[in-house]
Amino acid sequence: MRIEAAEIRRVALPLRRPFTTAFGTQHERDVALIRLRTDEGDGWGECNALPWPTYSAETTGGAITTLVDHLLPRLVADGPLAGPTDVGHRLHGVVGHRMAKAAVELAVLDAWLGARGIALATWLGATTTRVPCGVSVGIPTSIPELLEIVAAHLEEGYVRIKLKIRPGWDVDPVMAVREAIGPAVPLQVDANAAYRPADIPHLRRLDAADLLLVEQPFPEEAVLAHARLREVMTTPVCLDESATSAQVVADAISVGAVDLVNVKPGRVGGFIEAVRVHDVCQAHGIGVWCGGMVETGIGRAACAAFAAMPGCVVPGDNSASDRFFVEDVVAEPLRMVDGHLPVPDGPGIGVEVDEAALDRVTVERRTWTA
Repeated sequence: MRIEAAEIRRVALPLRRPFTTAFGTQHERDVALIRLRTDEGDGWGECNALPWPTYSAETTGGAITTLVDHLLPRLVADGPLAGPTDVGHRLHGVVGHRMAKAAVELAVLDAWLGARGIALATWLGATTTRVPCGVSVGIPTSIPELLEIVAAHLEEGYVRIKLKIRPGWDVDPVMAVREAIGPAVPLQVDANAAYRPADIPHLRRLDAADLLLVEQPFPEEAVLAHARLREVMTTPVCLDESATSAQVVADAISVGAVDLVNVKPGRVGGFIEAVRVHDVCQAHGIGVWCGGMVETGIGRAACAAFAAMPGCVVPGDNSASDRFFVEDVVAEPLRMVDGHLPVPDGPGIGVEVDEAALDRVTVERRTWTA
């Protein structure tokens, strides 16, 4: 497959309500989308980076520069691609920038699989046609507001609740939610690396909430701190920011730092590496689930395909498009039915971009020619 050109769109999708985590508050999803033009058809990819270097070192603006100046030239330097696995080999010389690399890889997968009539879910090895919907709840202004938001999501049909926490907003709101929803609803928390090892005694108080898991309490590099926490908590410990590759995950498993892994294809550099993480975890009896980065319909459809893999044993952040957006950039956004999202089964990612909707939210456009 020969890469001929690319178009990169920076879009600003307004959110239904502000989404606050330990990293900051989003009022709109600022994200970079890439359309690759090839001799076999177009393919779309999405870069999960945030506008600020808080979740990772990457940013939306920086990723666009990296795509144009470094990744795309390397992608075509050795001629046509033999297949999607060529992407990783050709981009290997660029250190880091995993989210930008993942966007390129997804666009190649969409074009390559689309030209062959193969669905991404089929190519990945998905084993189900629908996936349970979990919802991630940001940090509101008060506990009563939090309880209202959670109740509304349960009424909508979501089968698992994830609460964002940070120092000063943890035990009391979590216990209030558990009391309100009862013991049967799966509940988990996500700290987004906001705590330090000295907080372990405080974090142990979360055991009383009977949680599904506690996600990434400590910074990315503090793998051994997660191992120490796991020794003293009954709540399973899940890695997110720390899980940057299959090798890192294997090392974390070897030192006893993890019970579950949140796999975000963008964070690990693409879906091919995400499958490697999935397989390493399966080989060691570690469950995985598919996390979310407030994706547009492009990334959301691709993540639904990954969430349908056999090792994904915990409901992921597979919320419906209208959980976040009034209007998406795809013609038929994924909708929740009976607490589940359908896994797209069309060629490639399986969704069609709505060009008019995309134009309405585009704030920057760059083109590149091979």
